[in-house]
Amino acid sequence: MVQFRTLSIVIPVYNEARTIHQILDLLRELRLVNDITKEIILVDDCSSDQSVTTIEAYAAKYPEMGLRLLRHQVNKGKGAALHTGIREATGDYVIIQDADLEYDPEEYNLLIKPVLRGFADVVYGSRFMGGNPHRILFFWHSIGNAVLTFLSNACTDLNLTDMETCYKLFRRDIVQGLKLEEQRFGFEPEVTAKVARVPNVRIYEVGISYYGRTYAEGKKIGWRDGVRAIYCIVKYGLLGA
Repeated sequence: MVQFRTLSIVIPVYNEARTIHQILDLLRELRLVNDITKEIILVDDCSSDQSVTTIEAYAAKYPEMGLRLLRHQVNKGKGAALHTGIREATGDYVIIQDADLEYDPEEYNLLIKPVLRGFADVVYGSRFMGGNPHRILFFWHSIGNAVLTFLSNACTDLNLTDMETCYKLFRRDIVQGLKLEEQRFGFEPEVTAKVARVPNVRIYEVGISYYGRTYAEGKKIGWRDGVRAIYCIVKYGLLGA
C-alpha cells in the first residue's frame, strides 16, 4: 500500500486579492480520498495589492485550515515562489495550485488515484485529454502549448499531452531532490525535463477541466514566456543542464 497521508498544496500568489478567497473556499471544502490531510502553503511573491491581508484575514477566520503564508520581500517570479513552497513542504506528495480559478481542486482526487493504486510517482493533469469541461479561448495559445509540449517531448522522450499544465503532482522526495533554477514560467519545462531524468520514475497523466482566464480577467503569461520556455526546453531537456 502506498503511504499517502498528507498532500502539500503549494500556491504561488501575486496580486490575487480578488480571487484568493475563492480558491481557499474550494480547498476548505475539499475532501480528499482515503482521508488524506491537506497542508496548504501560500507563497506571496511581493504582491502590491491586498493579497497578504486577505490571506491573513482568511487564516484568522479559519484557523483549523492551518494555512502557512510565506512571503518574498521582492518580486522574484512564479518559479521562485514555487521553489520556496516546495522546499517548505512536508507532505508525502506535493501538488501545485494557481491562486486563480482556472483549475478545480476537486480534481486532485483524479491525480491521486494512480498514486494510490501504486502506479505513479508523478502525475500531470492534462487540459487536452478526456471529456472534462475546457473553456474555449485563444487559438494561438493552444498552438503555443502544443508546440511547447511537442518540443519538450522530443527532448525528454515522454509523450505528454500538456507539459505546461499547472496541475503537477510529485512525490515529495523526488521534487525536493531536483535542483530547480527557473524563476518565472520556465519552471514548467525545467521541472518536466529534470523529473524525466529521475531513474525509474513513473509519470502518469490524467484528464482535468480547465476554466481559463482572459488577460482582462488577470491572465499573466505572454509571448516572452513562450520564448523563454523554448530556451528552457533546449537547456534542460536537450542539453541536460
